[in-house]
Amino acid sequence: MTVYLDCNATTPLEPEVREAVMLYLSEEYGNAGSRTHEMGARAKKAVENARRSVAAVVDASADEVIFTSGATESNNLAILGLNADGSGAETPHIVTTAIEHKAVLEPVDALKAKGYEVTVIAPGPDGQVSPEKVLNAVRDETVLVSVMHANNETGVLQPIEEIAAGLPSAGWPILHVDAAQTFGKELTALRSKRIDLMSISGHKLYAPKGIGALIARKRDGKRSPLRPLTYGGGQELGLRPGTLPVHLIAGLGMASDIAVRDLEKRRQRCLEIRERALEALGPLGIQHNGHPENTQPHVLNISVPGVDSEAAMLAWKGLVEVSNGSACTSNSYEPSHVLQAMDLDEDQVEGAIRLSWCHMTPAVEWGELTKQLRTFL
Repeated sequence: MTVYLDCNATTPLEPEVREAVMLYLSEEYGNAGSRTHEMGARAKKAVENARRSVAAVVDASADEVIFTSGATESNNLAILGLNADGSGAETPHIVTTAIEHKAVLEPVDALKAKGYEVTVIAPGPDGQVSPEKVLNAVRDETVLVSVMHANNETGVLQPIEEIAAGLPSAGWPILHVDAAQTFGKELTALRSKRIDLMSISGHKLYAPKGIGALIARKRDGKRSPLRPLTYGGGQELGLRPGTLPVHLIAGLGMASDIAVRDLEKRRQRCLEIRERALEALGPLGIQHNGHPENTQPHVLNISVPGVDSEAAMLAWKGLVEVSNGSACTSNSYEPSHVLQAMDLDEDQVEGAIRLSWCHMTPAVEWGELTKQLRTFL
């Protein structure tokens, strides 16, 4: 049996989540906007229950959760929808990092083309950005600081708490965090009240694809000034109009509840898998692409000297399914912008393989994987 080891791209559905989705897809299929009958009322109740569940993960309020189709849409709403008119900046300025997902970098580039100034902070060779460099880049004209919590390719955690603590407690800039890879997996940092905007995706947390949220925290009683990117209907505070997908929202709510409930059990299972992977692959002289100790427990990004990633994936065909980059940019077959930003040498970048698993991952024949790679050495 081929074992799926690409959970950073998308995760399997948690069985309890599947049940919730199917209930509101096939039986309780009412429109949450229908106010004249009981089925509509039950749908609305399901949405509000899910909103509370999502908020609870990061210690937010239910009215701070805006449902979207996923983190890509949330990132776009947070960046392109940010209304900087009240900032007083003649030329608004943005600080972000070179390792962000394209769903952050491309909206930022769109604003740069409109006249915004942008400072992009490069990471160190360990894949982590310096909080001091991020904070030192902030100036009076800075309206937005956007830093992801964990990188999708390396799994390296970024110093969100330090950055949040170092920003002014009142006024600008707005702090946005792409938390697609950490929501429901790393709790403490995301509960910082200084994080104004937070993007999440359901399909990274054992919920369905097509659902996510932008968590827009109030600071000093005020929400970040956002403008909608689409219009019509007025749902989700007027920021994301359209009929709510109740079944998907219910699934995200259930996934959020389970994430908190099973956090430690899941983490321990992922650490066990990691230990076995390193024990088997370590003798190959693997190079860690990213800080080996400041990485999420379910992610390994490695290179094996002398082995190209495409060759490795071919050798592992039928054994495991892995990735050599981000699923969102894999069709381009370009070297990873993340690993290049870390200033790794070309061979290491070309050989990079990402393995990512979860608590539902079955046993892996790590010895066989090692044996297959030895044929190249």
